[in-house]
Amino acid sequence: MTDPNAIQPSELDQLPDRDPEETAEWRASLDAVAQAAGPHRAAYLMRRTLERAEGTGVALPKLLETDYVNSIPTAAEPAVPGDEALEARITAWNRWNAAAMVTRGSKYGVGGHIATFASAAWLYETGFNHFFHGKEGDGSGDQLYIQGHASPGIYARAFLDGRLTEQHLDNFRQEAGGNGLPSYPHPRRLPWLWEFPTVSMGLGPLSAIYQARFNRYLTNRGIKDVSSSHVWAFLGDGEMDEPESTAALALASREGLDNLTFVINCNLQRLDGPVRANFKIVQELEAQFRGAGWNVVKSLWGTAWDELFQLDTTGALLRRLRQVPDAQVQTYQTRDAAYIRQDFFGADPALAEMAKLLSDDKIVECFHFSRGGHEARKVYAAYKAALEHKGAPTVILAQTVKGHTLGDGFASKNANHQMKKLTVDEFKAMRDRLDLPIKDSDFVDGQVPYGRPGADSPEVRYLQERRAALGGPAPARRVHPLAPLPAPADKAFAAFDKGSGTQNVATTMAFVRLVKDLVRDKETGRRWVPIVPDEARTFGMESLFPSLGIYSPKGQTYEPVDRDQLMYYKEAKNGQILNEGITEAGSMADFIAASSSYATHGEAMIPFYIFYSMFGWQRTADQMWQLGDQLGRGFLVGATAGRTTLTGEGLQHADGHSPVIAATNPAALSYDPAFAYEIAVVVKEGLRRMYGEAAEGEDQNVFYYLTVYNEPLPQPAKPSGLGIDEGIVKGLYRFNTAESAGLSAPVNAPRIQLLGSGTAIHWALTAQRLLAEEWGVAADVWSATSWTELRRDALEADAALLRGEERVPYVRQALQGAEGPVLAVSDYMRQVPDQIAQWVEQDWSSLGADGFGLSDTRDAARRHFGVDAESIVVAALAQLARRGEVKASAVKEAREKYGL
Repeated sequence: MTDPNAIQPSELDQLPDRDPEETAEWRASLDAVAQAAGPHRAAYLMRRTLERAEGTGVALPKLLETDYVNSIPTAAEPAVPGDEALEARITAWNRWNAAAMVTRGSKYGVGGHIATFASAAWLYETGFNHFFHGKEGDGSGDQLYIQGHASPGIYARAFLDGRLTEQHLDNFRQEAGGNGLPSYPHPRRLPWLWEFPTVSMGLGPLSAIYQARFNRYLTNRGIKDVSSSHVWAFLGDGEMDEPESTAALALASREGLDNLTFVINCNLQRLDGPVRANFKIVQELEAQFRGAGWNVVKSLWGTAWDELFQLDTTGALLRRLRQVPDAQVQTYQTRDAAYIRQDFFGADPALAEMAKLLSDDKIVECFHFSRGGHEARKVYAAYKAALEHKGAPTVILAQTVKGHTLGDGFASKNANHQMKKLTVDEFKAMRDRLDLPIKDSDFVDGQVPYGRPGADSPEVRYLQERRAALGGPAPARRVHPLAPLPAPADKAFAAFDKGSGTQNVATTMAFVRLVKDLVRDKETGRRWVPIVPDEARTFGMESLFPSLGIYSPKGQTYEPVDRDQLMYYKEAKNGQILNEGITEAGSMADFIAASSSYATHGEAMIPFYIFYSMFGWQRTADQMWQLGDQLGRGFLVGATAGRTTLTGEGLQHADGHSPVIAATNPAALSYDPAFAYEIAVVVKEGLRRMYGEAAEGEDQNVFYYLTVYNEPLPQPAKPSGLGIDEGIVKGLYRFNTAESAGLSAPVNAPRIQLLGSGTAIHWALTAQRLLAEEWGVAADVWSATSWTELRRDALEADAALLRGEERVPYVRQALQGAEGPVLAVSDYMRQVPDQIAQWVEQDWSSLGADGFGLSDTRDAARRHFGVDAESIVVAALAQLARRGEVKASAVKEAREKYGL
């Protein structure tokens, strides 16, 4: 019989053994330990050996999971500097006021969350007192991504600090009347406090990673040294189920982002129940992060557990902690000592003996209250270890109890996320538990009072002194007075005015050519941040590789395969392009970090992110919303736009609705330019509005969305005449008339107005010619650069009328006096042009590419959707026939003539 422990030939073949005898001795030693002391002892020695090997740099695969204990032993914990007693008092006041704020607001039905901050209070307080750097010191300070549901605790601390008043707290989630507080971290709603929106689950961790990466980008490019900034992201263990939460873990470790720390509040509960009812979320997360190359620090148990671990001479306690699923740990939190003795300790004879040495009070203390995330010393040790670790990001897995200190009615209850208030009796019990000097008489008419020691109290003085030492208040958003960026020379924009002659140029290429000129500008060129998700060659951007370089913190450690070519693949430590690989979400996170750099770092950057238009708003619209909330600025460019231009790619590539989604975002200025000169005008206007001299009352905190096409066509010269640029910016101007196009039509010929956007204007121009030459109809062609901006202007005009102000929508002004009906067409669903229908005085009709996309040639796809030139002609004739201006038979004749 073959010895199962013998070295197999396949092993020798794969990895030659220089000393088989020594190998056999090691194996025999392991067998001896397992036989004499048991397999658990053998496993313990193996884990310690592997940890030692990892610590000394021996090249071995890393352990993905360690014991269910703290990473930092009690004996190795550093002393916490400062006054722990005062910090405990401050934390108690914050716990009280957070609960009071939500409870007082509950009578208005506005909701709120109490239990999350109750579990995480020490995670925040320790950071605010000892680690988080503010913006009034050197550099940019730290960037704090606060867990959204913990916002009441952050407001409570700002109240204690004097930054908020009782009126503010009473207006929690009641913003319409002014002096209100938004439900969650919303910079657009409270721009002096919040920097980063985080409550859209999963986007906070993703954005934090790319913010830390962008900090390195700014430093390596010489824009600003922000190497002293640290990014802290506070997350929930349930939130880590979102794919975005872990999507970029490998990027963070690959680029060695030791300026980044995740703090995951492992209270083992999500909204409806346990996070991993039958499993262990901490161990799962540890393996996930270790596997991705992160440094993992576990802070699971408080000091009350030290005695239990000292008694565990057989390893039975460690084994049991690994076995018990999270839902049972949650149950222990709510049960008495007798239940825990039977269920936890009774599962193993060695544990049963240990339990005889423990009092009921000791068992309750350990299982009800003592968690690593609830003790300043444990949290301080974890944070300090995170900052001292170099070469990789750190994740801190801090175990807590959801609803801690709120009482038995809250702690660890499945429903506590939805519980919005405490009773007066529960508040009084909480007061006694926290030892706060609040009298029964302070509860007037059954309303819980806010608690605030005087401005000169030891607590407030200590809080403010600690923040002063760390660089001022936090969180805080600061927009430093910035001089407007100088406008690039007009030459870059005017280059498109004369058109392309007989050369076919796609608007995607026109945009890239414009950017190539703008990045050469001596004043602002280095502030451009080109972002692309592994499609640069698709969009004709490879010419930027050697001139700008692709950002890589390692530079280029290899010789590129195309080094002998003019447009070779060049990576550089100071590279300007962010080429993110196949990740629209990562690219958007890049964009968000760059777009808000004017506030985060006091450095205005000009990001442009170019992507398949179908893969932008469709996939990452939530991040576009986050961008608007974060007051970001820049250019989003949806390339290969439209439903019929991307030949052969088919349903999931054919964009027929991105402008519809963009129209729902109030911060997005959406344009569908038809010609290269229109792109130049829009970009020039965008640079002025976002980065230059904004007009009075003009919101600079917007971003632009441009759709550009991959269809090479001749680019016409910019029409002469007044108001063209204004029309382009506002969304509509007359490109030509039948007469100016040199088309002849009978005197008093029927007339129609054709409105087209993007590539559809070329079909309209062909239809204009066919209508004149074959049907005796005169058509004027208008370029609708932005259906959305036309609609918004009209909505504002409607609102002004309700205020008693006389105002005519721009679209009505532009079309005033235009003869005949209006027919609008785009390469998108009809809903896009139909946005303005109610404000057009003429008879209205529209064509669009409704339905799913399909694979075929451009001509066939356009015929399928009924938007090609011939379909426009038939639709125009039908509209005129309804008005009695052409014979009804002409419509049938045209259908037959064109094979419709």
